[in-house]
Amino acid sequence: MFHYRIKKSNEALSLHTDATLDVPLDEALLPASNGSVIGVALNNKGLYQSLEATFNEKPHVSPPKTPVLHIKTDNTHIGHGQAIQIPQDKGLVYAGPSLGIVIGKQACRVSEEETLEYVKGYTIVNEVSLAETSFYRPAVKAKCRDTFCPIGPWVIEKSAVSNPNALAIKTYIDDVLVHETNTDQLIYSVEAIISYISGFMTLEVGDIIIAGTPERTSSLEIKSGNNVSIKIEGIGCLTNPVTQA
Repeated sequence: MFHYRIKKSNEALSLHTDATLDVPLDEALLPASNGSVIGVALNNKGLYQSLEATFNEKPHVSPPKTPVLHIKTDNTHIGHGQAIQIPQDKGLVYAGPSLGIVIGKQACRVSEEETLEYVKGYTIVNEVSLAETSFYRPAVKAKCRDTFCPIGPWVIEKSAVSNPNALAIKTYIDDVLVHETNTDQLIYSVEAIISYISGFMTLEVGDIIIAGTPERTSSLEIKSGNNVSIKIEGIGCLTNPVTQA
């Protein structure tokens, strides 16, 4: 089952279908879920390794011992087909391909063994960001710009995904494959992420956890005029045009 959201007669509608052909992908959709969105920084092995030498430098002098979290505020959330707006004179902007974990029932202090019982399904998130200077405390000004979090095009039920920790993720810019990764590159698994976050905050139905993004190299840079697409194995493809704000 595929769950998606559209706007009709100025009203947000939550719909579902057994076939993706029924989803109007030629139209701009609403974000596939409308809860809070929590991101996990530094949760990619390649990204971690690229920064490892800096972890022993001041002021932190040691690598993070637990997942580093950030939020994507409501103003960042857009759906499939809606435009990512690039701010002027703020430097480079990067796509952030990631699996989105969608919570299906209220989760509080959940053990790793039972976490998937609280998952509704999975979606695709493009965690767009300006260049980052600190991964210990991800900058709000880099992460929370308007339109910097496309989500969609739908939520696929968890039963359709046999192993969320082994999904290929491909990023295309203007239909050219520019980047490949996999959820097997996550440092903390899907189950570990849910358990950790639910240990200190209650996750509500519809909340989304961004499992982790790769290193922001030049291959993921996006510019006005581009179309960026993220495909995740077994889930679908999220596409957004890029415009100047």
